[in-house]
Amino acid sequence: MIDAYEDPGTPDRRGGARYLWWLVTRQPGRCAAGAVFGSVWMVLLAATPYLMSRAIDDGLEPGNMRALTLWSCALFAVGAFNAWLSIMRHRTMTRVRMDANFRTVKVVLGQAVRLGASLRRQAGAGEVVTIGVGDVQTISQSLTVVGPGVGAVVAYLVVAALLISVSALIATVVLLGIPVIVLLVGPLLGRLQGSEAEYRERQGVLTARIGDLAGGLRVLAGLGGKGLVSDAFRRDSQRLREQGYRVGAVTSWVQALGIGLPTLFLAVVTWLAARLAAQGHITVGELVSVYGYVAVLVGPVSFWVECGYQISRGLVCARRVVRFLHLEPMADSGTLDAPSEPSALYDPESGVRVLPGRLTALVAEGSADATAVVDRLGRYAPSGVTWGDTRLDDIALDQIRSRILVADHEADLFAGSLQEMIGPSSRGAGNCANTPHAPAPAGQAEAALQKALHTAAAQDIVQALPQGLDTSMDAQARNLSGGQRQRVRLARALLADPEILLAVEPTSALDAHTEATVAVRLGEARRGRTTVVTTTSPLVLDHTDTVHFLKDGKVAATGTHLELLESTPDYRAVVARDDEARDTDAKDPEEALG
Repeated sequence: MIDAYEDPGTPDRRGGARYLWWLVTRQPGRCAAGAVFGSVWMVLLAATPYLMSRAIDDGLEPGNMRALTLWSCALFAVGAFNAWLSIMRHRTMTRVRMDANFRTVKVVLGQAVRLGASLRRQAGAGEVVTIGVGDVQTISQSLTVVGPGVGAVVAYLVVAALLISVSALIATVVLLGIPVIVLLVGPLLGRLQGSEAEYRERQGVLTARIGDLAGGLRVLAGLGGKGLVSDAFRRDSQRLREQGYRVGAVTSWVQALGIGLPTLFLAVVTWLAARLAAQGHITVGELVSVYGYVAVLVGPVSFWVECGYQISRGLVCARRVVRFLHLEPMADSGTLDAPSEPSALYDPESGVRVLPGRLTALVAEGSADATAVVDRLGRYAPSGVTWGDTRLDDIALDQIRSRILVADHEADLFAGSLQEMIGPSSRGAGNCANTPHAPAPAGQAEAALQKALHTAAAQDIVQALPQGLDTSMDAQARNLSGGQRQRVRLARALLADPEILLAVEPTSALDAHTEATVAVRLGEARRGRTTVVTTTSPLVLDHTDTVHFLKDGKVAATGTHLELLESTPDYRAVVARDDEARDTDAKDPEEALG
């Protein structure tokens, strides 16, 4: 079975069926073993009625105890051996499914990493979550066909051959009847695919909305829009439930027919065999064997229907995975070198010009406008931004990532120790994340870490934790408050020490006292280095060198904070709103309580 470090291989992206077949070919030995175990297991199930008929005809009816004992022992031996085969079949198929599960997870995760920052613009969070949580499991379950599915075909052929030796009429009825049962279920499987595909799409949309609600609940509550959004979510949930009922209705019919039709067929064949026995065309033992053969066939037919059901669902999910794998990251067409000297960043779309070595603030009536400017300045969105005299998209991407850092206030925080979450110190190697420098000496690394924590006013977080920097953190640092998480993110960005830092709302979740402290320290720590912050907080704006006020995504005014307060009423209204919000809302109650 694939391990955590094994290369999953290159998936076949030509379609859902080809992707499923690729999963089979990645473990041919195990799949072949599953098919062999499944086939022998089902064939021996079919051999049981034959052994029983011989015990009746050769031993019980003529009163031959030696033959009866012999055939009974053979029956016991076959049953015991088949029990072992059943265990091996189940164990092997579990490994097949687990390999397919983990391999698909690794393929999807690798694709998500390859897409990088372009992932959010090409696939919704709900779609990725649905693939990772639901689709992967369904795909792995569909591989059941390589074990019991193959075994069901072999058992069907063996039983047909055994029935020919008993009665050509019964064999003909079985050979023709079983395929008819499978064909009757076929249209339902096609309908199931359509219903399942629509259900998966709606599930992805709803999952994305859950994530959006969780991330913006504070903002929605502040704007009074929580009720409106909850009503929309309730309507979408009801639609998803109704679609789930439709999927369940088709599924129930598939499962009912998969069990009911073979059972009904068993009754018809048993009646026919009883008629032949009464007429003397077959013996009593043969009558028992016919009943046993057809009873055994109920299992393979149910397996076929179940496999068809699983494959139908697996194809829907595999197509979603293939569609995700077809996404391509933003092409890096840049070949030029970045400016060798600190240079200005200019965004012609908004008119924002960021001068080197200065602390610049972007204030917008809508925070999305300021964030869009930062995305363009950091080359996370296509634009005509220039760095010095060179277009940003003409510069090699690795040079941009090593010198320009976008610090999102909702950036991911991965589980581990707080030390690992923030970055290297005296216990780790050199500089952080996307700055490919050589490891710094232990003393320098520790000093850099402490400076970053001090600037982000995060030292008290470390002191309050039971094991300090070695304290284990949950994913997204859920065991910290919102304001503490924001300070950890800021400390991580500062530790990277980029030439240009673009920080999105770095203090939005902090109480007034902590925010004022961070504003003063940030200006001191980044003095002489290019820094951009998006904010509407007067406490931060008062310590900036330049403020760009954006209206409808364009620069409406530029100056210092005090100059804009005096000259621009719209700017004054935006900043005053933030000040009033600070007075009426503690921003982060846990932060305010220390």
